[in-house]
Amino acid sequence: MTSETHPRQLLLLRHAKAEHPDQIPDVQRPLSLVGRRQATQVGAGLAADGLVPDLVLCSASVRTRQTWELLRASLGAEPDVRYLDELYSAGSRGLVDLVRAVPVEVRTLLVIGHEPTMSQTATLLAGPRSDPGTLARVRIGVPTASWSLLEVADWAALDEGAATLRRLTIPT
Repeated sequence: MTSETHPRQLLLLRHAKAEHPDQIPDVQRPLSLVGRRQATQVGAGLAADGLVPDLVLCSASVRTRQTWELLRASLGAEPDVRYLDELYSAGSRGLVDLVRAVPVEVRTLLVIGHEPTMSQTATLLAGPRSDPGTLARVRIGVPTASWSLLEVADWAALDEGAATLRRLTIPT
């Protein structure tokens, strides 16, 4: 089996909908009731599609952690998870650097982060075999709890245009 016939799967998930309370720093914003429902639906959807991650890289913000915990509960799996402070403010190049360091044995990677980094990273990585309609939609940004699926040949060699953007799933 080569990586060409069985590519790695990169899932880029924007956190679920968060509250906007006064006097709370952005990094501490919790999920709203809508966001809690969205996160549960994402987990169920990933499980139904057979997209269960081997590894999760999650921003250390409250809303991304809550998104992961609710998603995990409906995913039906317990993958390794790493909470990374640098994901909170990472741009697309910084996120790509984090993905390049993922161990070779990881086949499916879930990254839970923030906009505009999630859509910009999907756009940066999308190569010529990407779905044009999906790419056009991702270029304008993604709503909360949306996730992009990209196929990647090799984590370590990941670079601009080196992935295939297959789809964008937007919550209903």
